[in-house]
This record gives sequence, C-alpha cells and structure tokens, in this order.
Amino acid sequence: MDNLLDKINFPEDLQKLSLDELYVLCDEIREKIIKTVSNNGGHLASNLGVVELTVALHRVFSSKDDKIVWDVGHQAYTHKILTGRRDAISTIRTKGGLSGYPNRMESEYDAFNVGHSSTSISAALGIANAKLLSGEPGHVISLIGDGALTGGLAYEGLNNAGRFKKNFIVILNDNKMSISRNVGSMARYLAHIRTKPGYFRAKGNVETALNMLPHVGKPLHRFLSKMTSVLKQMLYNSTLFEDMGFYYYGPFDGHDLGKLIDVLENAKNINHPVLLHVLTCKGKGYPYAEQNPGAFHGISSFDIKTGKSASSGESFSSVFGNNLCALADQDDRICAITAAMQTGTGLTGFAKQFPNRFFDTGIAEEHAVTFAGGLAAGGMLPVCAIYSTFLQRGYDQIIHDAAIQKVKVTFAIDRAGVVGEDGETHQGIFDAAFLNTIPNITVYSPAYYDELYTSFHQALYQCEGVSAVRYPRGKPMFKPFDFESRGNAYDTYGKDGVDLAIVTYGRLFSFACKALSSLKARGISARIIKLNRITPVDMDAVAEAAAAKKVFFFEEGIQQGGIGEHFSYLLSQSGYQGEFHLRAITNFVPHATMLQSLSALGLDDIGIVNTITTEYKK
Repeated sequence: MDNLLDKINFPEDLQKLSLDELYVLCDEIREKIIKTVSNNGGHLASNLGVVELTVALHRVFSSKDDKIVWDVGHQAYTHKILTGRRDAISTIRTKGGLSGYPNRMESEYDAFNVGHSSTSISAALGIANAKLLSGEPGHVISLIGDGALTGGLAYEGLNNAGRFKKNFIVILNDNKMSISRNVGSMARYLAHIRTKPGYFRAKGNVETALNMLPHVGKPLHRFLSKMTSVLKQMLYNSTLFEDMGFYYYGPFDGHDLGKLIDVLENAKNINHPVLLHVLTCKGKGYPYAEQNPGAFHGISSFDIKTGKSASSGESFSSVFGNNLCALADQDDRICAITAAMQTGTGLTGFAKQFPNRFFDTGIAEEHAVTFAGGLAAGGMLPVCAIYSTFLQRGYDQIIHDAAIQKVKVTFAIDRAGVVGEDGETHQGIFDAAFLNTIPNITVYSPAYYDELYTSFHQALYQCEGVSAVRYPRGKPMFKPFDFESRGNAYDTYGKDGVDLAIVTYGRLFSFACKALSSLKARGISARIIKLNRITPVDMDAVAEAAAAKKVFFFEEGIQQGGIGEHFSYLLSQSGYQGEFHLRAITNFVPHATMLQSLSALGLDDIGIVNTITTEYKK
C-alpha cells in the first residue's frame, strides 16, 4: 500500500482524503518526524503533540488567503511537511537545509519568523490588521502553547486582540508543559478550566442553537446574553479570556480530528475574536517522548528503539549547576532563578537540594531579571540562569532594575556564542555587546570548567553590583597541556616573539592555540592574550597587546559594539601606533553545526591562520 503522505504536496491535497485516511496520514507524519529527529536532532515531543491539530488547520483554512502564526515555532514540523517541504524535511537543522523554525524566507506558507516564546498573538494581530487595512481576504490564526502563556508579551497581545472587530482566532495548545512542567498561577488556572468543560460545552451548544434559529436567533442570543450576564457571574466564573474580549470555546481533544475540523469550521464563521482551548499530549505516538516529554523537547540524535540520545555526560551547564550547589551549601543567601529552563541550565539538582531558594518564573525573562533585582535588594545573592538568546528580552530590566540600582545580581549566561543547529533566533552572539554598553557591570567569559568555577566565585564575592558569567553550549574545546589559568582578568600564552598578538576570549582561545603551530610553520611568531574578564577590560591586557606591532582580535560575538571594537578604542586611547585587525560576526548566523558555523565565519583555527597570513602578505 502506497503511503498517503507521498500524495500530499500542498495543503489543498488534504481535501481529497476521508477522515479515516487523515488519521492514517497523521500516523505517517509522526513516523517521518521521529525518523528525522532521530537523525538530525531537534524538537520531538512538541511536534508529535500537534500533528492532528496541524492537519485540521490545513484542512479547514485556505493556504492561499489564511495565515497561521506559530508561537516559538519549534512545533511546526508537520506544517512544513504539509506545505511543500515534505521531501526536504530530512535536511532540517542541517547546513543549507530547512530551518527548525518557521521562516518567511524559506516558504510563503510561513507567515512570520519565530524562535522565541509568546510572540504569536501580537504578530498575528498585526497581520490581521494589515489584512483589514488593505482589504485582503482571509483569516489569521495564532497558535500558542500554555507554556508561552507564562510570557508577558502574550497578555499584551491578548489585551489588544480582544478589541479587534473581525474574526481573529487564537488556539491555545494546552499540553501542561513548556519545556519542563509549567509553573505559576496560569498553569493552575488552566488546570481548573480543564476540570470544568461541561459548562463551556453547554454554553457553546446554546449559542450555536440560538444563532441557527431563523429571524429571532441572533437578536434573541444578544438579548439573552445581556440578561444572563449577572446570573452567569453568580453561578460560574467566566474565563479570563472572555473577560479580555474573546469568545472562549473548549477544552477540546486535540487528537480528535473530526471534532477539531468541526470546531475550526465554526470558529472561522464567528465575526469576533475567538479563543479555542485544545488539549494535546506532548510526545504523542512515541512512548519514550510521552513518558518523558521534557527530555524529548529538544534532543540530539537518538536511537528510536531505545530512546537513548547520542549526546550525554558533563557540560558547562551541568558543571555550573553542580558548582552553584556547592556554593549554595556554604551560603544560604544564594538563590537560583530560571525562566522555564530548569533542565537546560543545569539547575535540576539545585531545585531538589534547595527547593526554597529555587525559582522558576516560567517563560518570563523580564520578570526573572526584575525578580532577581528584588531578591538582591532584600539581601539575597540571586543567580539568574538564562540562555544568551533569551536574555536579550530582559535588556531593559538589566539596566533599570539591576544596574542603575547597583543591586548584587549575577547572571549565568548559558549557550553564549554560536549554538549551531537552532540557527538565527538562538545564536548567543549579542550578549557580550549589549552588556558591554551598561555602566558598572562585570562580565566573565571562561573557556574551561575550572575557569567557570573561579569566575562565579569572583562574580559573587569580589564584584559589586551586576555581574555575569557567559559560557558556551556543550563541553570545553582543546586545552594546551602547558596552559594554566591564573584566575586573573587575563592570561597570556605562547613564548615566541612579540611582533604579533592574538587577542580573544572564551571558546576561541582553543582555536587560537591550535593556530599557533601552523603560524610558526609559516615563519610567523605570535602569542595569545586571553581575556577572562571581558567587561571591563584590564588595561594591563591592553598594554600587553600594545607592545606588539600587529594585533589580531578574534571574537565569537557581534562586531558592532562588541569587545573587539572596544579593545580597539582602548588601544587607540593608549597611543598605539601599530596595526589592529578585528574578525568578528557581522550578521545573523544561519543554522549549521557549531564547527561548520565557526569555519564559515573564519573563527576556527584555519580561519585564524588564514586571516593572519593574508594580512602578512600585504
């Protein structure tokens, strides 16, 4: 029997299938996603949970006129498969292949680029208003998870969307999870709604019946709605979403295709903002992912039969978590904060060992930073662990609620630098530059585990005000046998000559060390100045560099406003008359492996050698 999926090239092809065939198609899609992620890594559990919902969306809505905006976008693999990218799905998250997230440059079916949480309602409302202003036909649908509802931007969008005068559909994909299990009042609120579906079903049935009555249906519906509003408030609590201006319907079984299709058909005919509450099972159809959806949220390649990942063992994240536990065991002022990233940031052990001092704020980086400021103002030593790419969302709070007040907040910036396959939206290439703009802040960038421990101890106990320790994803790179960090603001490495100085920090130190022998073979002697503290730069490090005739700065971060540009300024201020060359990142970095990206950027050992030898030939 031929696969049904082979017959689906575009969403219109779904119209040819019966309901029973659609269920078979969902099974085939799941099989394809599991196989693809097992090879490439990626987001598995979230994608398996929305297969039926995605099929129903593309069955009901027009691919020509209607727009679907995905929140976070890590659950859009089925969407990609159904929108002309079925055969290319095997390339997802690989160099030159499909992005792991919706991308407008990749397909006309992707309405909005996305990779961060809680953006879909605002973006979809903007698209809906653009349609209204330009007179374009079509519906706009925002699909947001219950985890993303912990982010404040979602409520800003809901606040405005409830006043929209036309059809606007928000689908709440409720699987009780973000990456870890959801926390906070919204999680409890949604749990309450799940246990009270009878009233909402009855409410929807009555409204549907009244609207179908000829002549008197809609007027009677409006009259009864007004007359019963007081009674409803007495007997039932209306939902938050209704209070914000939405018609709320649900909760519905997100794996019941027939019901989903009927609900979506009805929703698109309501000339008003609508919120559909859909219950799904994260990891649906793959037992290992159903049993442990957190572990299978974002995963490296794995064995389908056993569920075991190819990537395991110690990492910067786990070492950070262990070190923080050791410090917290000696100092009861230390608190740990994360924004829905307990596992990813290595804080699972801390949460178990010090539950009263562990705080998961949900996907709410702004709140996490200001909350940390409040803890610090109250005499605690908060350590706020956030991925570099997500810390961007808390920039204002770092300035306003921490740095200006000079409170003692320490940031653990995970996934700093190039992160690889997740691509443009997740690269941690901006934190060094934007933190460098903030007065009186201290930033460390360790390259090895021992430096990580030293940096955190200094950040917590030797720095005043705001401090940060940034470190890359995964494990340390090459370390020369004769290199030993002294715990100072900078280190030097290499004994040959003083004509050329290579200045760098973090992971790139490993590549610079590898480059030394290749340069020596070409008759170029150099030494390396390794910045351990990148903000503020130690002026002795500047003086060391100024002694060389040529200075090459290599930076795994954005060039504009970065540490390299600032180092150049400091050299100039010191009266340096030699040559300064800067190699840093000047644009968004697409998805590829970390090593492939650094190679393409000219920031690996080969790139360092090529940059230096090219300048020497001039």
